[in-house]
Amino acid sequence: MTGHSRIDSIDERSIRAFRADRVRHELRRQEHEAVLVVDPVNLRYATGTRNMQVWTMHNVVRYALVFAHGPTVLFELPTGRHLSAGLESVSDVRASTPFDYMLVADNAEAMARRWALQIRETLKEHGCAADTLAVDRADTLMVRSLEALGIRVVDGKSVLEHARAIKSAEEIGAFRASLATCEASVRSLREFVVPGTTESEAFGHLVGQSLARGGEYPETRLLTSGTRTNPWFREASDRVMQAGELLSFDTDLIGPMGFYNDISRSWVIGERRPTRAQATLLDLSGEQIAHNIDLLRPGVSFVEFASKAYRLPDAYLANRYADLVHGCGLGVEYPFVLYPEDADDGMYDGRFEANMIVCVESYLGALDGPDGVKLEQPVLITDEGPEVLSELPLDAVDF
Repeated sequence: MTGHSRIDSIDERSIRAFRADRVRHELRRQEHEAVLVVDPVNLRYATGTRNMQVWTMHNVVRYALVFAHGPTVLFELPTGRHLSAGLESVSDVRASTPFDYMLVADNAEAMARRWALQIRETLKEHGCAADTLAVDRADTLMVRSLEALGIRVVDGKSVLEHARAIKSAEEIGAFRASLATCEASVRSLREFVVPGTTESEAFGHLVGQSLARGGEYPETRLLTSGTRTNPWFREASDRVMQAGELLSFDTDLIGPMGFYNDISRSWVIGERRPTRAQATLLDLSGEQIAHNIDLLRPGVSFVEFASKAYRLPDAYLANRYADLVHGCGLGVEYPFVLYPEDADDGMYDGRFEANMIVCVESYLGALDGPDGVKLEQPVLITDEGPEVLSELPLDAVDF
């Protein structure tokens, strides 16, 4: 079955209904009357709508009020109100009030006051006391304008993060379908990359293949080769790749239906066997992935997981990745589990639950070493244990 045929069979209405219920469940659990949703990815989750998702990440022009015991009111660009026509997940679509400096310049404070009045009136209209409001993301003008009206702003991001953490059966099926398009794109990349290809050409091919299969955009440009694989987090460049070098990448692709297609692979460029040093990195990284996947069970705490996670050899510990595992859905999501060595950087506890999708991470590269290997697998946590969702082998020879 192709990725497209899988996508065609997805009941997106069911997914929208489940997500709306999840947001309202979290609102009630955290004792909020409503949440103002501003982040475009959260907006997509809570309302099932999108409009210029990347552009609106840096221009505040869309937002929604989701009520714990009421409707969802979407405030949309006047020119984009037709995009939500007929969607059952949105009760009311109203024109948004622009206050972003890019749009209104020196009128920003006055327009922000008008925006805050719009929010207060909508809250009152739906029976909210309007003295406290959870907001998932806010800038200075938003907070000041709401507080000037006597509305105390509290952090509402936890509402969306905890809602997004648990997936429905239909959502899991949609995630698989989206991931299949990413895997097909990686297989195409495997054939495309030959000695003499530049990193940017390879990255462009990967993204182009994803877009052609219904994908939307890349979140990063993490594709490097040779000595640029260590340390990690360099971006694709015009470097020409040579036979026998390692290619390492993290897809970080927003695929069909907005799902975060997040897998990482590494292989030797050209028809070459890995050197002993390269093989060691690949083997150890694979061991880390397998060990940590096996620990994932409902009820296991994040701190317990971290304490039992694969212990990197000392030579690679200082150059470790940013996290051991993170939630995955429409992006990197809750939970985000750090290495024990990074506990002072905000490590928190909680428990893995059934129907969470998480990505298990590995980066192996000695500090100041010549090479680095990046591997990553998305995993569904079930009552029976972990299920690897990617059908793409870790070893590129088996693609």
